[in-house]
Amino acid sequence: MQVYNRDIHVHYVNVRSIASSSLFLIGDAETIQSYSMFDTPLSSLLIGPLVPLSPEV
Repeated sequence: MQVYNRDIHVHYVNVRSIASSSLFLIGDAETIQSYSMFDTPLSSLLIGPLVPLSPEV
């Protein structure tokens, strides 16, 4: 397979919310690695609904 990378033009991106393990990627990537580590006990981890970045208009 032969891949041709061309120009990419992004005019507008609207991110409404994010999660604790999010990836926002425009373009391509050969390898993406993700690592995470907790230094607090699992009982103190609180998982709730997503919080918007800005209030909706």
